[in-house]
Amino acid sequence: MLNNPLRFFWVSVLPLLLAHSGLTWGDSIVEGVVAPIPARQAELLNLVRQDCGSCHGLRFEGGLGVPLTPAALKGKSPEALRDAILYGRNGTTMPPWNPFLTEAEAGWIVQMLQKGLP
Repeated sequence: MLNNPLRFFWVSVLPLLLAHSGLTWGDSIVEGVVAPIPARQAELLNLVRQDCGSCHGLRFEGGLGVPLTPAALKGKSPEALRDAILYGRNGTTMPPWNPFLTEAEAGWIVQMLQKGLP
């Protein structure tokens, strides 16, 4: 039963690690970013396309807001981009989205924008 070290890890240790980290069995981690469950991913992609696209352009090539294409974001700090999403940018029209997004969700959005939205 739990005499097998691997079974002990999967049954006893991993659930404790997940509980402590705030992750769930449905979460996946890609390049250090926790991906939301698929239903939330669809909601977030819709939010980005509609709400962000209204200022950054429907193809994210810029408008009232700066371009958000992979080329435009190349070399930018993912943490700084995440913080701009969460807390807005003073002196600009960029609002804070932290009432609607978690830090992990904002990080996932940054990752998607840097790769190019699906």
